[in-house]
Amino acid sequence: MTSVPLVELVAADYSYADGPSVLQGVDFPVREGRRLALLGRNGGGKTTLLRLLSGGLRPGGGLVRLAGEPVAHDRAGLLRLRQTVQLVVQDPDDQLFAASVEQDVSFGPTNLGLSRDAVRERVRQALEALDIAAERERPTHLLSYGQRKRAAIAGAVAMRPKVLVLDEPTAGLDPDGQERLLQVLGRLGADGTTVVMATHDVDLTLRWAHDAAVLTPGGLRLGPAEELLADVPLLEAARLRRPWGTAVDRMLRAHGRLVGDAPGPRTARELAEWPVTR
Repeated sequence: MTSVPLVELVAADYSYADGPSVLQGVDFPVREGRRLALLGRNGGGKTTLLRLLSGGLRPGGGLVRLAGEPVAHDRAGLLRLRQTVQLVVQDPDDQLFAASVEQDVSFGPTNLGLSRDAVRERVRQALEALDIAAERERPTHLLSYGQRKRAAIAGAVAMRPKVLVLDEPTAGLDPDGQERLLQVLGRLGADGTTVVMATHDVDLTLRWAHDAAVLTPGGLRLGPAEELLADVPLLEAARLRRPWGTAVDRMLRAHGRLVGDAPGPRTARELAEWPVTR
């Protein structure tokens, strides 16, 4: 991969006041069109990394680069960064604040100084993209949890970022809610939005992500999702379990069902359709 990342952390360090170092020398490039999952243990620095990437925190060392250019942490620099990168936090109730869905989603575009008609069009498109247009006039506190998640994401999408950063977006959703959200993210990706997702769900990562970044106390490793999620020592260092897809692959090989580089099943559908003998 030789293209310039849309946004990246370069040798980034961060420590909270009176606390230990959270991140040390982290390189984290986000490349256009690549679905990227960030994994790691609780308290390991995933949320901190995402806030650094989106401008919510300033690195103690290292820098943020946007399209290859260093980002200045002043008003103009952060405005430029936030017009490109939008972060959606894990709990939608920490992000939603307006009286109705429409008012909440319109907040960001309005603060860009857009005309009323332009704001209205952005809100319409964002609500339709997140499959929540029917709820536009409802108070946000009356939405279901899944609807509140999608409303929070709609507020970020209305800013038309190139990079959408999601902190544990599937947490608290039932399987149907997770599938609906992944369908939404698929549509956003097809429309040109690059998605970065922090998650603990290794199975979802194996199914959804092109690339994975695994954060451990020893640093961060980034590479193809299937490759990293087959690295058992790396997963153990991050306190992550092995994805069931790779576990099934190892079991099939151990029993002679697979040989060489033949791939094993990676999803429930593939497993259901897999021949008994191979």
